[in-house]
Amino acid sequence: MEEPHPGAQSPGSGSNSSGAEGSSSGESGSSSSGGEAEAPSSPGPGERQAADGHEGRPSKAARSAGGLAAAYAMMEDCLLKKIEISVAEAEKRTGRNAMNMQETYTAYLVETRAVDSQGEGQCSPPDSLWRRYSEFELLRNFLLVNYPHLIVPPLPEKRAEFVWHKLSADNMDPDFVERRRIGLENFLLRVASHPVLCREKIFNAFLTQEAGWKEMVNETGFQMKADSRLKALNATFRVKNPDKRFTELKHYSDELQAVISHLLRVRARVADRLYGVYKVHGNYGRVFSEWSAIEKEMGDGLQSAGHHMDVYAASIDDILEEEEHYADQLKEYLFYAEALRTVCKKHELLQYELETAAQDLASKKQQCEELATGTVKTFSLKGMTSKLFGQETPEQREAKIKVLEEQIHEGEEELKAKNLESRDFMKSAWVDIERFKEQKNHDLKEALISYAVMQISMCKKGIQVWTNAKECFSKM
Repeated sequence: MEEPHPGAQSPGSGSNSSGAEGSSSGESGSSSSGGEAEAPSSPGPGERQAADGHEGRPSKAARSAGGLAAAYAMMEDCLLKKIEISVAEAEKRTGRNAMNMQETYTAYLVETRAVDSQGEGQCSPPDSLWRRYSEFELLRNFLLVNYPHLIVPPLPEKRAEFVWHKLSADNMDPDFVERRRIGLENFLLRVASHPVLCREKIFNAFLTQEAGWKEMVNETGFQMKADSRLKALNATFRVKNPDKRFTELKHYSDELQAVISHLLRVRARVADRLYGVYKVHGNYGRVFSEWSAIEKEMGDGLQSAGHHMDVYAASIDDILEEEEHYADQLKEYLFYAEALRTVCKKHELLQYELETAAQDLASKKQQCEELATGTVKTFSLKGMTSKLFGQETPEQREAKIKVLEEQIHEGEEELKAKNLESRDFMKSAWVDIERFKEQKNHDLKEALISYAVMQISMCKKGIQVWTNAKECFSKM
């Protein structure tokens, strides 16, 4: 399906990736929403800001996104212009949860450093604090509630999905934790480079204030503003005039999620088969080695060929580990699809509330007109009661009319406010949707090109192995 193409335009694109961690059993996973300024794209997967003297190691998932990070650095209002952000390491810990039960979880070291604190040839040590995955979840939930018109960047997966059979699905597996570390860093960079979210005080406190941060978030009372799932579901089915653009966007997000899910499943199946093919080459190595033991003139050639096969068979582990980083980039957009749906659902809820307010106002105006004229245009219980028990006195009717006129005035003000809220939501949401679309197009293009380049390189290595084996055979 073609993406809906809204009118507002906002430049920006970035490359990206996801990662993973092991977390405590008590933490719940989340994977899933406008901007008023032109928004360049977010920095790429696991990117670390390049600065002279920075001691943080570059992540394996970082690819050709240095230019995008530089573009963000040119933005005066961008947080990345002022500070560098990284999730430097992950640490397995054991402690007690709120139920006083022992649990094992992973904590992540978040480091920040002011850009202007770097002198000539010198680099001040970064400020650092530890965060759990559940605190990243709390931050994202806060952003979702307070910025419903924005596409809030997703967190990396809670537990491994779409894995091939040799890859561990244990959320405490070191490789999984490393990929999640990269994904959490990417989440922070996404938020820090967003033209609106980067200004949020709660986000800035997340980076700098370890003690009391959760209490600060909870004191905002954001949970009270969160829309219930039942309320959103009710709006989805009862809204009468849904906006066509949001409807198309919702369908697009469903299809995008389905396509990426299928692509990840195919990749996992290919990885399984590829692993088997490579490891079978190890049997070549063993057979050639055994054969060389019984041959005098051919022995050296067979032994050398067997060595090349052994090296080829062992290379698959590094190849598939690199593949996982490309898979994580796709997974991020699998979760972004849910973030798109979240924006659409919020618009449906606003539209439903707008229609309900308009319907209530029309009903009150009709009641007022019926009381003023003494005629009942539609069947109602009140009309039947009047016929059975007599008409109301003029004084009673005037009192009711006065109450209705006050309610009509309040209803008109409420409808005006709902209309304004809906217009503002649509305006800012489409700006952010355009920003996201540019980002998505760039990210997925870069990820797919890089994946193709990796596959080409892998095939060339296979050709080289058999070329070397041919030369060994020729020298026999």
